[in-house]
Amino acid sequence: MRLRRREFLGLVGAPVLLGQGVASRGVKPIARPKSSGIPFLANFTDIAPEAGLRYPTIYGPVDHKDYIIETVGCGCAFFDYDNDGWMDLLVLSGSRVHGAPEGTSSRLYRNNRDGSFTDVTEKAGLLRTLWASGVTVGDYNNDGFEDLFITVYGQNVLYRNNGDGTFTDVTKESGLLDSRTRWGAGCCFVDYNLDGHLDLFVSNYLDFDLAHAPKPGSSLYCSWANVPVNCGPRGLPYSHHSLYRNNGRGVFTDVSKQAGIARVPPGYGMTVVAADLDNDGWPDVYVACDTSPSLLFRNKRDGTFEEVGLERGCSLSNDGLEQAGMGVAVGDVNLDGNLDIFKTHFMDDTNGLYVNDGHGYFENRTEAAGLGVETRFVSWGAGIVDLDNDGNPDLFFVTGNVYPEVEKRRPEYPLKTPRVIFRGLGGGKFEELLDQGGPGIAEAHCSRGCAFGDFDNDGDLDILIVNLNEPPSLLRNDLRGNNHWLKLKLIGTKSNRSAIGARVVCHYSGKQQAQEIVAQSSFYSSNDPRLHFGLGRATAADLEIRWPSKSKQQLKNVKADQILTIREP
Repeated sequence: MRLRRREFLGLVGAPVLLGQGVASRGVKPIARPKSSGIPFLANFTDIAPEAGLRYPTIYGPVDHKDYIIETVGCGCAFFDYDNDGWMDLLVLSGSRVHGAPEGTSSRLYRNNRDGSFTDVTEKAGLLRTLWASGVTVGDYNNDGFEDLFITVYGQNVLYRNNGDGTFTDVTKESGLLDSRTRWGAGCCFVDYNLDGHLDLFVSNYLDFDLAHAPKPGSSLYCSWANVPVNCGPRGLPYSHHSLYRNNGRGVFTDVSKQAGIARVPPGYGMTVVAADLDNDGWPDVYVACDTSPSLLFRNKRDGTFEEVGLERGCSLSNDGLEQAGMGVAVGDVNLDGNLDIFKTHFMDDTNGLYVNDGHGYFENRTEAAGLGVETRFVSWGAGIVDLDNDGNPDLFFVTGNVYPEVEKRRPEYPLKTPRVIFRGLGGGKFEELLDQGGPGIAEAHCSRGCAFGDFDNDGDLDILIVNLNEPPSLLRNDLRGNNHWLKLKLIGTKSNRSAIGARVVCHYSGKQQAQEIVAQSSFYSSNDPRLHFGLGRATAADLEIRWPSKSKQQLKNVKADQILTIREP
């Protein structure tokens, strides 16, 4: 019997519906293999307090959560808002149903170039209390300064960078004002029609009405481990996702229906990543969905998309079940020149690794890659990133529970949990590091978004992390050893100025690694836009660049250990 897609989705996940609002397969971890014994040379220390990052991210009460709006959390970003060559930081914040503390706001921190930051939120015009979710960074008007789009429960906001250290809310004049309350979630700038102007894709989590929201314990979707908890997402209505086309003058038009986005059966959309996953030169859009099949919108190169996640193999678990997709990373885990997908999930389940065959079809390699050893945590922001510059990408993700109430009765489910590193061994294989990585990895927090970037320009990747109802963490990477690196800042001319969608394949020591500039990944977050390649012992690399305009560029014998700016010819 052949089922239509909607009928299939109605059957998916049936075995795990009862008694919980979040998908979890209830799987046990597989046995850990013997450690490789290879020293891990990266060491992370949280320097946020001394660096000046002192404001907490407010998100619901601390000791309980009555509504799902209080649990999900938000993202953060590395970006250079003042074009001085040093990464500044944006940390989003939410609110509380019964009133947030005075001064609650997302925070912009300017890099002082000495390892410290100055809070410039009010001066920049960003001091504002919102139920913020995600952020995407890009130069939507091609004026040379990076702008911000922030998704919100209520009304999303587009902030134009004025180039003088300030931002202006241009949501209304840009055509992005919504007529009703929506729960904006993931978002990314993407030039989907390759006209040189950044368009905008927005996922919406669910339709939520605080006035009529069910209370903890009120239905079978409002408990976890026999403890009454906030309700959802199961039992709450889906929300459709949106695509906005930029007319080239900074005004956006909702083309969700024309482009085929609105016709797709919706899911609980979370993090959005736009990248060319089938190597045809056009950006596709992947949406991690919570407790519903994740979505892959394939760009049909005529202004429309088709959803192909199920047939392409990146929507479900290996056993065909829904998972609580939250964070997404894209990268080349097996160094074959193709972009793979890593997606984070709920506790008592594995996080998923989908390996790309080069044509946009994926094989679930979660267990084969060694990731099945870890099922303890609710996992969120993630990256496929080379933390020790050995030339093999690693996996990193942050964790934190959503149910403070459960820990009191079930201490095996703590609210605050550590960060996790799976060290890349090469060939798409990984091993979890249980006692390496430094104090910043072992510390327990209730974390959500994270972003990767080099705030001190020393050639390794540091990590910014959102912690709910605490100040953020800034993990400085103090990397030992003699591994080399290369960092690339790309500037578009015919392509969009931010070069979002540009693909670089780096050749070093007989290896090749593909990376692409994306405007959102991890969990609701935006990474340092400079592409970072660890080179191991190689002192030079060859580069192949494919710009969004389709022009190609080759650079031979590029010396290692530098930050190189490349302008599109």
